[in-house]
Amino acid sequence: MNAVINEKAILVADSGSTKTDWALMLVGAGEASPVTLQTQGINPVLMSEDDVAAILQDELLPRLEQLLPIMAMGQGLEVFFYGAGVRPDMVSKMERAFRRAMGFHETVVGRMWQADVLLHFNSDLLGAARALCGRREGIACILGTGANSCLYDGGRIVQNTPALGFILGDEGGGAALGKRFLNAIFKGLLPASMRDDFLATTGLTLADVIARVYREPMPNRFLASTSLYIGQHLDNGELRSLVVENFRQFFRHNIVPYGRCDLPVDFVGSIASHYESLLREAAEAEGFSVGRVLKSPIASLCDYHRAG
Repeated sequence: MNAVINEKAILVADSGSTKTDWALMLVGAGEASPVTLQTQGINPVLMSEDDVAAILQDELLPRLEQLLPIMAMGQGLEVFFYGAGVRPDMVSKMERAFRRAMGFHETVVGRMWQADVLLHFNSDLLGAARALCGRREGIACILGTGANSCLYDGGRIVQNTPALGFILGDEGGGAALGKRFLNAIFKGLLPASMRDDFLATTGLTLADVIARVYREPMPNRFLASTSLYIGQHLDNGELRSLVVENFRQFFRHNIVPYGRCDLPVDFVGSIASHYESLLREAAEAEGFSVGRVLKSPIASLCDYHRAG
């Protein structure tokens, strides 16, 4: 790729454990809106290199092929991938998976990408910080299937309370909320009528729940899926309190260590967006204020990279 590019295609990805949002845009050719698409989530910690390459080959590339008229206008392609599990030691694995997927895809897209691509792999947390804060100082958080947070100085992450995953941590996230909810309905901390209604509505049994959590893949996704039921029954005061406590624990365990009560706490993610009013209530109870809340960071990340 040339050192100076007047016009290029940029592909931005925001990936969690459940889904990946992709946005393709052309920079240097007006203000056309990005073209968006979605694939299943990509997490290199939970997936093999083969799994990642298969998602790219089977779900992403065929749909990019339909966008050839857009891509053909560019002089190169630059990919900014922000994802859960994209730690420094996972970057080479991600790059190999991308290159392999392109190699298997004998199309114009595949050939152009292999020849003219720049790949950038970063954590979903840096993506959240860039989307929420841009180039200003702030506290940026993710509340989706999982949870994470950081203190951001406007350019880089300067402090991060370890999330520790849904077994040891992830307070505030969908999987942690689902874990609290299932514990409460089966141990009698919520009304028996709610337990019976949940099982009837989902078609599950206690044995099914145990199997989904302990014996089947992606238990975090299953736990987070209970949020659909929870969100529809917040008229129950005990359940509402359970949700608020889930968020209060997030602030106590993850945000307090930064010692920056002066900064607003910004959030991205489906859980933060869906339960925004309860999240703000929990923040106030813990002495914090909530700033921006975005369901998805993809549009703001496009703005960030369009600005250069």
